[in-house]
Amino acid sequence: MQETPASFGYRDVNPAEKPALVRGVFERVARRYDLMNDLMSGGLHRLWKDAAAARLNAQPGEVIVDCAGGTGDMARRFAAMARAAQTRRGGAAARIVLVDYNAQMVAAGRARDQDRNSAMIAWAVGDAQALPLPDASADAYCIAFGLRNVTQIDRALREARRVLKPGGRYLCLEFSKPINAMVGRAYDAYSFRAIPAIGSVVARDREAYQYLVESIRRFPDQARLAQMMVEAGFSRVSVANFSGGVCALHQGWAV
Repeated sequence: MQETPASFGYRDVNPAEKPALVRGVFERVARRYDLMNDLMSGGLHRLWKDAAAARLNAQPGEVIVDCAGGTGDMARRFAAMARAAQTRRGGAAARIVLVDYNAQMVAAGRARDQDRNSAMIAWAVGDAQALPLPDASADAYCIAFGLRNVTQIDRALREARRVLKPGGRYLCLEFSKPINAMVGRAYDAYSFRAIPAIGSVVARDREAYQYLVESIRRFPDQARLAQMMVEAGFSRVSVANFSGGVCALHQGWAV
């Protein structure tokens, strides 16, 4: 039986080829990744991440998986939130397990992680579709701007469900589909014209950011991703749109 092709931007590729292609993209942009996020979004990605971290609401003693955690933006937010709660209420320290497929991204994050939250974060190189974690070992799981890069989204969702305890919370923060046609047109114009150009100048890699723009367009929209979460075993699935649907936060609970 012929395998279903995987998307790599607007290209369809053999599923076995996609991990190496995605890894190559992030190896090339790792040094400038955080700066590019600020430039591309005008800093909005920080507000979206703050909102996702607040919704996850990390607590003392919890084990939290930051999947596709890259340079640690979300992990540091979770650590700071859990530490603040621990100061108020006491209890054991939370443990944040950051897993990313790309060793260069993990190395870049570790190199800049000199703050007091670093002891709470465990850094690991691993695959969202085969996490190096036991069944039912995590209280919460977040994947921010990473799900669209996996080869099989449904498999990554099932893997998230596997590592979550019953009642554990799942959050996915990802670029999505604008809910307003005018916003959509403006977003398309900006995405295809400005983002690759910024990537060319700042990261010296237009192709990587062309892939970024195209991968967003191939990603399931809000309703389809919500349905995929239900099929993977999540309940009470909800969607919050940010910036008119340019970005969306999907949340569900493991059953």
